[in-house]
Amino acid sequence: MELNHRPTGYESVALPLSYTGIRIKLSLLDLFLNNPNKPESNLDPNLKSRLLKESKNPFRGLRRAVWIALFGSAALGFFIMFSKILTGDTVSINDFGIQATALVIFGFLLIKDRNRKSDD
Repeated sequence: MELNHRPTGYESVALPLSYTGIRIKLSLLDLFLNNPNKPESNLDPNLKSRLLKESKNPFRGLRRAVWIALFGSAALGFFIMFSKILTGDTVSINDFGIQATALVIFGFLLIKDRNRKSDD
């Protein structure tokens, strides 16, 4: 059975991308922000820089909010356990160790995700 390679009235003339031999970059940045073939866009330069920054580091604000909430929770738990120790109550060393570890880990993640001069 031989395939008809000429399109008829009811066949599509579009070839699949694999047959065209053209490499296509599927990047939203290249398509919308850095396309040299497009005329100068009327996109605000500040908005463009913010979009580029967001594309390099997505969901940064949400991530920072989660780190702050978890660090605050660990700090509050650590403070409560430490105050119980100071008043003479008994606190399991495992529980205190978990709170201290959580405080260190979330503090590290919060500091690691801070603003840097190279990101601006």
